[in-house]
Amino acid sequence: MNIQRVSVHGGHSGQFCSHAQDTLEAVVQAYIAQGFAWAGLTEHMPPPDDACLYPEERQLGLTAAAMAERFGRYMAEARRLQAAYADQIEILVGFETEDTPGSLALAQQLMAAYAPDYIVGGVHHIDSIAFDYSADEYRRATEACGGLEGLYCAYFDRQLNMIETLKPQVVAHFDLIRIFDGTYRRQIMRQEVQNRIRRNLEAIRDLGLILDFNVAALKKGASEPYVCQPILVQARYLGLNVVPGDDSHGVAQVGLHLDEGIAILQRMAFNTRWPKPGARKGSQ
Repeated sequence: MNIQRVSVHGGHSGQFCSHAQDTLEAVVQAYIAQGFAWAGLTEHMPPPDDACLYPEERQLGLTAAAMAERFGRYMAEARRLQAAYADQIEILVGFETEDTPGSLALAQQLMAAYAPDYIVGGVHHIDSIAFDYSADEYRRATEACGGLEGLYCAYFDRQLNMIETLKPQVVAHFDLIRIFDGTYRRQIMRQEVQNRIRRNLEAIRDLGLILDFNVAALKKGASEPYVCQPILVQARYLGLNVVPGDDSHGVAQVGLHLDEGIAILQRMAFNTRWPKPGARKGSQ
């Protein structure tokens, strides 16, 4: 069977993201050039206030207000590209959420204001510490939680709250919390962590959400995508929809490692007739 190339979580660009490259149109053109059947544009939401800015954003002199204005320009450009290239690719316009103080309420406001096709629910902070920003910040978050087990439990608790509050059509990089932990296979099997993993997977199943099979982990040197294999086995047992995402941050990353991810899902007998999040009227 010919399996379609798709990305449920991608389409970041240097035009609207401080740690990405290239224009959003160039990224869309790259998806077309690689023969993608459909792709989601999922730029990051703006922060609720200046306290939630990333260091790179502060260095650029950005403010929460400036990023909110940039987000509005992103949504307008994404809709323009969706229409302009409709005869070549199906583009779904979404955004990726955060979980800093005030972010969930802001995400709901953005959903009401811009009516995205779907949202990607992500958690990147524990106690307002961006644990995925650097190994130093990861250690700081670990210390704040009293150790790795506490860090993992706090992450999955925040993830559940995000899932139940926003009901995102796609749950991003489910086990991102392992990003700087070489012992993650051992950590995820700890009973308190495992209980939370199972609970969150069941919530995703019960709400009919999609798990992002995020292959961007491979470009960062990880040995397997997010979701890791032991959790993926549970997702398969529970019958979850798992769809590949390249989490691209520029033209060079479009489709990177995607075929490896598709091969993993195919071997595990996941449904490779990829369901689309928030399909627009008339889409199948």
